[in-house]
Amino acid sequence: MITPAPKNTREEHSACMGSLLWTGPRRDAGRFQNLKKNTMAITTLDTKTALIVIDLQKGIVALPTAHPTDEVVKRASALADAFRRHGLPVVLVNVAGGAPGRTEQPRRGDLPADWTQLVGELNRQPQDRTLTKRSWGAFTNTDLQQHLEKLGVTQVVIAGVATSIGVESTARQAYELGFNVTVAVDAMTDMSPDAHVNSITRIFPRLGETGTSRQIIDLLEKRSV
Repeated sequence: MITPAPKNTREEHSACMGSLLWTGPRRDAGRFQNLKKNTMAITTLDTKTALIVIDLQKGIVALPTAHPTDEVVKRASALADAFRRHGLPVVLVNVAGGAPGRTEQPRRGDLPADWTQLVGELNRQPQDRTLTKRSWGAFTNTDLQQHLEKLGVTQVVIAGVATSIGVESTARQAYELGFNVTVAVDAMTDMSPDAHVNSITRIFPRLGETGTSRQIIDLLEKRSV
């Protein structure tokens, strides 16, 4: 299970990261211990930072995942509430299709009518921007970049499902477009524990900074003191 976020010290951050990284047999514990040493707590948030929540919709949260999706939704919702309180942009993304290229893994067949509906716990507000994508990354064939730049956004915080697919793809795109990137590691999960670990330990630290939802909210609160 995903453990509650610790206080804002790098040692405690690493301990929390360790709980997020491994749910299988302990024979590989040493390898993951070495990986988590490379992670560092988030240091700062830009004046204009936006939250991007990826694919927390009925059809996705119902899938079997490495961590309970209700905990992921709870933390993503807390982030969204905090960003709204501070007058910062919130972007709620869902997925309604996929890229047309051939793949070895079969695509899902007929889907329920409400498959794309965002979960109610996100408490969508009129000022939130909603965005439907038809690929892994939220910037592909959408106006997300233009929307953020129009608002003067220079940093994005990303949460959602799946860590190695929608979240990582969006983080890679944001980084390549010049945004500062932060990922909320306890507000995401994946269908594959190994893929989740790989993204958090090997990919995200090269794209930006990692932090827990509590650490990110605390940074927001400190800015208003």
